[in-house]
Amino acid sequence: MHPVALAGAAAGRLAHYAISGVVGGLIIRGAAKRLPEAKPAARKALVGGIANGIVAGRWLASATEEARLKAGDMVAEARTTLGEEVPPPSAVSVEDHDHGHEH
Repeated sequence: MHPVALAGAAAGRLAHYAISGVVGGLIIRGAAKRLPEAKPAARKALVGGIANGIVAGRWLASATEEARLKAGDMVAEARTTLGEEVPPPSAVSVEDHDHGHEH
């Protein structure tokens, strides 16, 4: 699968969870206003929904990192096929990075 497609799928999933969480929170808030005795249950459901959102966010970050690493492997393989030298992943060139301290 193309890295852009993976990133798009991940972004879509994140948007789905965010929208679901907001809509769910609004529904629970409206129900809690109508039924004061439902507040503890509504709060518990809302906290559970937020916890699920955190778990989903962590899973999404992990999946995104895995996709990034796989894409990097494919680019390295393609460069090797072309006979180019593949730079190590930690090779980063930073030019003119003035951010307030001396090196």
